[in-house]
Parts: sequence; structure tokens; C-alpha cells
Amino acid sequence: MDWLLTLVDIFLHLDKHLGVVLAQYGTWTHVILFLIIFCETGLVVTPILPGDSLLFAAGAFAATGSLSFPTLMVFLSIAAVLGDAANYSVGRILGPRVLSGNVKWLKTEYLDRTHRFYEKYGGKTIVIARFVPIVRTFAPFLAGVGLMSYGRFVSYNVFGGILWITVCLGAGYQFGNLDLVKNNFSLVILVIVFISILPGLIELGRKTLPARHG
Repeated sequence: MDWLLTLVDIFLHLDKHLGVVLAQYGTWTHVILFLIIFCETGLVVTPILPGDSLLFAAGAFAATGSLSFPTLMVFLSIAAVLGDAANYSVGRILGPRVLSGNVKWLKTEYLDRTHRFYEKYGGKTIVIARFVPIVRTFAPFLAGVGLMSYGRFVSYNVFGGILWITVCLGAGYQFGNLDLVKNNFSLVILVIVFISILPGLIELGRKTLPARHG
């Protein structure tokens, strides 16, 4: 339970935690952010790492000169693209086992949710999923399992990765240091997290309501 409290604290005070990392590691913070974004998108077992909110916070720090915005754009775009590519490769390797349901550490509900995204959006899922936590982590994995050819996946991966980094990092750079945002940073991060998971909540509501009426 302690790990959950720690994770919540990181989400709620992301500006302070990132500030501490900056104070300790300086420019090496760019590399640390690279690793976090790579793991959040590339490792199926780490879907709860901060993504959108971390990018927003990093953009806000870049606006103050504490981080290099061009370096972040390049580093984190590469991390996002490589993360999805690695995830796709793992899906290719584990494909037969996943389809047979023999991978115990994969939650069926996450796979089902991502599969529904594919049914609704097709290949564009790779782009759209970038902005949806958890689905963002599982979409390239399932693409590798057998839902998409690598050639088709690459184009969606590169476009989606760069778009995601540009939007979230750019939003933090432009708005992260406004007085209203700085004075209510924790609330802003919560709003970003809420907006990120809103599609999932809407889908859950649609699924639950018919079941109750039934």
C-alpha cells in the first residue's frame, strides 16, 4: 500500500519531485525523463508511470530555462517512438502465448479495452491511444501480437509519438508558468490526469449502465 501512496504523492506534487531531480542531477534530468517515457510506453508492466502530466511538468520547467525545450522535444520524441517499437516487438515475440491466455501478468481487462479501441478506430488507435493512459501502453503490444503489419505500425508510431510529445510538452511550456497554473499546479495535474482517463470512464459508464438496466 505504501507504493500506492508514494505514486499518488508523485502525481499530486510532480512539480516538486521534478524540481528535486533537477537539483540533484541537472542536465542528466533529460536522460531520466527519456527513460521514464520509454518505460511508460515500452514496458507492458509499467502502464501506471506518469506520462501526460510528466510531460506537462517538464514543459513548464523548460519554459523557466531549467531544462532545454529543443533537447526535450528530440529526446522524448525518440523515447516515445522507441518505446512503442519495443512494445510492438515484445507483442510479436509473445503473440501466440497472449492469444492463448497463458501470460498471467497481463490483465485481461486491459487487453480487452485496447482491443475495443482497435475495433473502433483501426490503425489510428496507435495515434489516439497516445493520449489515453494504460491503453497507450497496451496498444503497440497488441499491434505486435498480430493486429498490424510492422510497415503500417511504423508510420502511425512516429506520427503519434511526435504529436503526443509536442502537444503535452508544448502545453506545459506555454501555460505551465502562468500564475493561475503555478499557484494551483497540483490541481492542474489532477485535471490532466482526469482528462486522460475520461475516455476510459465514459466507456466504463456505457458498459455498466446497460448491465444495470438489463
